This record gives sequence, structure tokens and C-alpha cells, in this order.
Amino acid sequence: MEDNQSPKHILIIEDDPSLAELISEYLSMNYYDISHAPTATQGLEILNTPAKPVDLMILDLMLPDMDGMQVCQKVRQHKDSRLSHTPIVMLTAKGDTTDRVLGLEMGADDYIAKPFEPRELLARIRAVLRRHDLPAHQQKEDNLTFGRLKVYPDSHEVTIDDEPVRLTTHQFQLLHYFATHSGKVLSREQLWHAMPNDDSSDNIDRAIDVHISRLRALIEDNPRQPKRIITVRGVGYQFATDQV
Repeated sequence: MEDNQSPKHILIIEDDPSLAELISEYLSMNYYDISHAPTATQGLEILNTPAKPVDLMILDLMLPDMDGMQVCQKVRQHKDSRLSHTPIVMLTAKGDTTDRVLGLEMGADDYIAKPFEPRELLARIRAVLRRHDLPAHQQKEDNLTFGRLKVYPDSHEVTIDDEPVRLTTHQFQLLHYFATHSGKVLSREQLWHAMPNDDSSDNIDRAIDVHISRLRALIEDNPRQPKRIITVRGVGYQFATDQV
């Protein structure tokens, strides 16, 4: 950390005091400013404190007063755009694909299952913050148009017929990857690695199929007969170059 740079403020919402203490101590040793909340309510109060902005949240899935998925959804739907874009790394003892995909669909930026090594969590935090803090000149990309569908990489917005389509962070990342590789047949493994997922998934195919199904529901005129994201049986998916 440079001398003229203030430490990143990380909010840990975790009801297990021993785990919270372990994470807090490890991240503090690595020059992060830490706040801890044992409940979702207290965590949201800290997040809404303007005097000390939160740079990243570590959010446990199982909390005593509110499900972590609900917390994630509340953050992503916050009327303050700065708060709604707060990076979220989700912690959970549940390691199956369904929970992982649901957490990412709700807007989490990354997901790590307990038990984990603190250094792995640190690596994930650094990766998420790097993506979030990219300078504007590195983020600048041309808008992508496919018929009535438009993808705006800089603002992470999508429209159909100039009407906004609300996507989660991972849905946008998946669509953006499709849009920048239109016409190419992409395997499920390629799509999986295009997003910051937990690569230890035991069922990548199912995870990607769930992502695709939910994305189709948002951007296809008829999800049962998709014209934008085409299934190529035995291989993967293709994003149509010519769309209406």
C-alpha cells in the first residue's frame, strides 16, 4: 500500500465470533481497515454510514436475523448507486452448485465455501478490488448492438428497445462475454472461466445451464425458443451475430 493511499475499508458480516476475529486479524495484518457486524441489520447500518464508506463486504450466507441472499439483494437494489455497487464476497458453509449460482445471481462478486484458508480469501478480495478499481481508461469499451439489444460495457447497462434490462453482476458478465464473442461456439467451461466463479465446482455444466436459463428469461422474446443465445448440442452455446 502506498503511503498516500488510505487502507481499504472492509465490512465483515459474520455471526461466528471466532471466524470473524480470525478474518479481521488476518486482513488487518495485510493493511485493511476492518469493521465487523454479527447481524445483517448492524451490517447494513455500517454500510449506510457516509462518514466511513465501505470498499468491500464479506457476507456470510447464514445470519441470525436475515438470510445473506436477502442482504445481497438489498445492497444491489439500494437507491444510492455507490452503495449498490459495493463489491461482495459471500461466505457460506454450503458448497453445492445451487447455492453458489444463487449467490452469484443475487449479485455477489465472488463466493468462497467454508472452511477456507485466510490467504485464499485475501487473494479473492484483492482480485475483486482490482476489477472494481480499474481506471476509467482501462474500462472504456465500445457499446455493442445486436438488433434491439444493446450492451453498454462502461455503465454495465443493457437495453432492449431502449428499455433497461436489469441484470445481476454475473448475468452482465456472461452477456458481455457472449457479446464480445458473438458467432463463436463457446463451451460451458469457457463460459465458466469467463466469470470470477469458484473453479472447484463439481458440476460446471449445470451451473452454466442455470445461468443461461436465467439470462434467457431476461433477454429473449421467447425463452423457450431462444434466438439470441443458441444451444449447440454436445458443444455449448453460441450468441447470434444477426438479431432482430
